Order: sequence, then structure tokens, then C-alpha cells
Amino acid sequence: MNPRLGLLKPYPFERLRELLAGVTPPAHLAPVNLSIGEPQHPTPAFLKEAVTASLGGLARYPLTRGLPELREAVAAWLARRHGIPAPDAQAQVLPTLGSREALFAVAQALLDPAEHDALVICPNPFYQIYEGAALLAGARPYFVNATAEHGFAIDWDGVPDHVWKRTRLVFTCSPNNPNGRVMPLAEWERLFALSDRHGFAIVADECYGEIYFDESAPPLGALAAAHRLGRAGWPRLLVMGSLSKRSNAPGLRSGFVAGDAALLEAFLLYRTYHGSAMSNTVQLASVAAWNDEAHVAENRRLYREKFAAFFDLVNPVLPLSRPEAAFYYWAAVPGDDEAFARELHAQAHVTVLPGSYLSREAHGRNPGRGHVRIALVSTVAEAAEAGRRIREFAGARAGAPLAAR
Repeated sequence: MNPRLGLLKPYPFERLRELLAGVTPPAHLAPVNLSIGEPQHPTPAFLKEAVTASLGGLARYPLTRGLPELREAVAAWLARRHGIPAPDAQAQVLPTLGSREALFAVAQALLDPAEHDALVICPNPFYQIYEGAALLAGARPYFVNATAEHGFAIDWDGVPDHVWKRTRLVFTCSPNNPNGRVMPLAEWERLFALSDRHGFAIVADECYGEIYFDESAPPLGALAAAHRLGRAGWPRLLVMGSLSKRSNAPGLRSGFVAGDAALLEAFLLYRTYHGSAMSNTVQLASVAAWNDEAHVAENRRLYREKFAAFFDLVNPVLPLSRPEAAFYYWAAVPGDDEAFARELHAQAHVTVLPGSYLSREAHGRNPGRGHVRIALVSTVAEAAEAGRRIREFAGARAGAPLAAR
């Protein structure tokens, strides 16, 4: 057995199941699950039709490098979306089985397992795959806290120089899970400068990049930031995207990685052995998704409606900060976040995720403690119903008079 498997922590949703075990919520209330970031909007009809129209692809083994038409569709989408020269579809784009698989696998390809003191820098709170990828690749994660008092910004300059010297990989998540913050150009410039100085690779997780609230201001992506700063060829930078959130197709398991051609050449070699080729049927259907923006704009409209309704209901009794992007509210709660989540489930049949489950104790604190992550992934009506229940629960918990609720 790989002894490093013993270093893996329980997944947040395993801990949540244990927390809620034995709790009996009110039977007359339908359950509302706001704990998991699984899109619940319907998958677009044209995408389902594209899958069925491409079933003939099941008769052939897929290539790990992917079909040219898919790589070209992703390259063209990246150029349109980010205002950059189209990446070389042959050398700078690879299809992946969603972003989760690729985020884990890329660490196995880019890290030297014999280098036992290597570090992987992760934001904290974070997506737990980053940690697992680092540990199973033979490295150790180093967490950089993102806290409300600093606007959830990552303090790259607060990382000691001796840590940077051992750093081989940095994971970023922008728009961020769970706080929805978008990294500005100045922050990318600082991180790129550190990469140039110390030689580490950057893997940018952008799976939430198409869920934002202002149609005139889409989030800045890493490839666009590098292009604006004159970094031709995107040195030591890989970006990961997915159709799961963008196109409400988490079961399709379709994503991409794009960026530095030398890193992608090594990653392709790894993937050839790993056995991670995407089905031809899924690839052909994915072309249709990347070529269409109308369904993505409609998706954002639904999120805007939900977030506004939820905010108006809940903010008077549980102050909320509007995220820049993504589909989470990262809410500060009074007292212990586990107790808040357990009591909310018990009294209102609404499930949220304790923030401490998404964080690690680092530099003297767990930055997720005292927060809950609220995933507004269901219908507008269900989000409003959850908002009403949370308002009543939080108001009663705070002892607010009925008129204030």
C-alpha cells in the first residue's frame, strides 16, 4: 500500500455526514441541500442532443491528445473569452475529464517524487484535491490563509523566502471557492514574478470562471493576465476549465488544460499511461458546448436572480458579502460553524457546509472557522425558500423580534 494514502484527510462531505448523523429535521419541511457545489440547472437540450448525435464515437478508442476539432474549439473559445491570441490547439490545449481529475493528475506529472522537501502552495480555504494531489505526488502542502480582514486576498509577500525556494507548484483558484474573489492583474503580476525568480509552475483552477454577475466585467483569467503582461507562451502556467459549471453538465466530465507547451508535453506523456482519454462521444458533444454562449448567459441570469433574492431575505439577520463570481455565499456565522450547520439542519432542514471543513489550521488559525459555505445551485424558488428558512433560523438564534425577521 502507498503509505501516503494515510496522510489524506476525510473529504468535507464525509465529515458533514458524520456531523449530521442522528439529526432528525422537521418532517414537514422538504430538504434543501446547499452544501455541495453541484449545478442543478437543467443541462441544455442542444448539448444532450449533441451527445446522442455523437454516439457513433463509442465504436472507437479515443486518443489521449483528443480530437483536433475539440482542441480547436477550446482554443477558439479561450481567444474569444479572454481576448488573447488563440493557443496552439496542437501544443497548448489538452482535453481532460473535467477539472478535478486534471488538478490531481498534473501534480503527479510535474513534481519529482524523490524530492522529499518539495512544497506545493495552496490557498486556505481551498479545494481539497489540491492537498491530496500534493501529498500523493510526494510533496507537502503549504497553506496561505485568505481572511475576511484582508478581503480574502492571498498574501504572496507574506510567504517566507525559504518556503519559495522549496516551492515547485502553486495552485490558484480564481474565481475562488469558497469566497468568490477574483485575482486582479497586480496580484497575477506579483505571482508571475515569484515564479520567474523561483521556477515553480502555476496551476490556475478556473472552473467557476463563467459564473459571474456583471455581464460587462467577466473575471480576469490567468492566460489573459499573462498576455497583458507580455508573457508570450504562458511560461510555467497551466489553466484548467470545465463544462460542469459553465454548461450545467457535471456528469459529462469534460474540461481542458491549456498553457505552457513544454508542461503540456510532459502532462500528455503522463496521461497516456494514466488512461485518461475522453470518450469520442463526449468530445464531439463538448465542441457544441464550447461553441455556444447563449446558454451560458442564461445560466448567469438565473444565478443573478437567485443571489439577489437570497441576499434580500437573509442579509438583514445574517450579514452576507456579495461574491465577485462563482455560486457560493461565504457567510460569517455567530459562534461555531459546525454547531450552526447542525442546528440549521435540525431546525430548518437546510444543509450548508461548515467552513472549517474547507480549511486547515495554518499560521495559528483555521481561516474557515466561523463561516459556512452556501451553494446556491438549485432553482430560484428553492433558493428563496432556503433564504426564508435561514432568515427565520438566524433571527431566532440571535433573539431578534419577529418584526425584524
